[in-house]
Amino acid sequence: MLKRKLISFIIFFQIISFSASSINPEIDTLHYGVEYYSNFEDNLDSLLNLWYVKNAIKTDYAVQYSEYADIPEFSDSVYSERLKTIPSVVELNYNSIVRNYIHVYTKKRRENVQVMIGLSDYYFPMIEEIFEGYGLPTELKYMAVIESALNPRAVSRAGATGMWQFMYGTARMYNLTINSFVDERRDPVKATHAAAKFIQDLYGMFGDWTLVIAAYNCGPGNVNKAIRRTGGKRDFWQLYYHLPRETRGYVPAYIAAAYTMNYYQEHYIKPVIPQISLATDTIMIHDNLHLRQVSDILGIPMQQLRDLNPQYKIDIVPAKGYTYPITIPLDFSGRFITYQDSIFSYKDSIFFTADNTIKSPQKSYYIPTAPAGREKLVYTVQSGDNLGFIAEWYNVGLSDLRYWNNISGNRIRVGQNIVVYVHKNNVSKYSGINSMSFEEKQKRIGKSVTPPDEIIEQPTFTGNYLYYTVKSGDTLWEIAKKYPGVTETDIMKLNNMSSGRSLKAGQTIKIKPKS
Repeated sequence: MLKRKLISFIIFFQIISFSASSINPEIDTLHYGVEYYSNFEDNLDSLLNLWYVKNAIKTDYAVQYSEYADIPEFSDSVYSERLKTIPSVVELNYNSIVRNYIHVYTKKRRENVQVMIGLSDYYFPMIEEIFEGYGLPTELKYMAVIESALNPRAVSRAGATGMWQFMYGTARMYNLTINSFVDERRDPVKATHAAAKFIQDLYGMFGDWTLVIAAYNCGPGNVNKAIRRTGGKRDFWQLYYHLPRETRGYVPAYIAAAYTMNYYQEHYIKPVIPQISLATDTIMIHDNLHLRQVSDILGIPMQQLRDLNPQYKIDIVPAKGYTYPITIPLDFSGRFITYQDSIFSYKDSIFFTADNTIKSPQKSYYIPTAPAGREKLVYTVQSGDNLGFIAEWYNVGLSDLRYWNNISGNRIRVGQNIVVYVHKNNVSKYSGINSMSFEEKQKRIGKSVTPPDEIIEQPTFTGNYLYYTVKSGDTLWEIAKKYPGVTETDIMKLNNMSSGRSLKAGQTIKIKPKS
């Protein structure tokens, strides 16, 4: 027994070199190594830190499992046949990589899995309903298990956030609001809608659900690179060694999750039902509301409200002049309506001050109040500008400029308004910059008057077509996303391109927008 466990341990954590030609969806226990999906166990661990999970777990795992002297383990043929019985349009291949992930779920981390299974009763019906509305296979709900272990507060080391682990840029692309008060990546409903749209777009690119799952993890650009490097092959297992290392483990982990969520009983795994209300109601709010106001008046535990509304980062629903949802246990919805005047007026002068009231909650950025001794100026981005130049022209720090405008990278667009805070005694000195030419602004600080290579330009129209100048780092997918209805294939056909590999910075391409 000890020898078998030692061998299993070594196989699981050590990557064994082998030829890409050995990749085959059939069982090949002698040749398969394991490319480990490193976020996998981090997500499982983070799940147990949730308040409602801690309060739900009342048992000692060691005692609970003592009745089973040996945790069940089955033969490859049993695992393979069980996968075939799961209704799925996503191909659920079986091999030793999948088997090792099944063992992680059903043996090594079974305590975490029983919590996930309990949470699935709350989240899976919602995900299935939304995916069904978008015409997506409902079994793709298992992606949320791999992404976050069904934890809406999950944050990866790279900054991906929420149940569907959206990075900032992708979240903005799919209209999720992120500001000082709200992070809709943590809203299970809105994030699931965004994930469904993203998955739809990925399927439009690849037409293969397994490649969609891989692209969700590493991005469509990396999958397209793998396809090109293999001479156009479009099977995940043939692309395996050309994909990023974490993505190699991501698809097998998905297959293992599908298996485990359907066959956990055969492994003597008993669901732990978290203390989160399964029956809830969503009420639309039209004024600022603090979760503490709801908690104190209605007697709902504060942490339960936070669990049901994880998108509100500092417990404030910033709905002044707008509409935001709040989710509460169904039993309290009638009382909320009855006592809503008392709820909104309760300690409102304490909860809402000039310092904590959002200025424009519908926008995806939050402009802070002016730093002490400074006044706000607004600069409108012109062709040839970049953040570095703007920071120099106003003599402010580049990091300050990003912070004031909630910009995580360097990308700005022509016509965008950039907020700059300058010292009060220098307002007149800098107020005229917005009306100067690029050459005048550069001469003003004694710098070169030559615009940079990466000029930000608006596309030009001629007839029914527009012409776009490719910037460094652009991909066909990113360009197509700028124009609703336009696909990568449309751009390639219109420009006689065989693939995105011919895309080069400075190149002008023709695009026909869809009416």
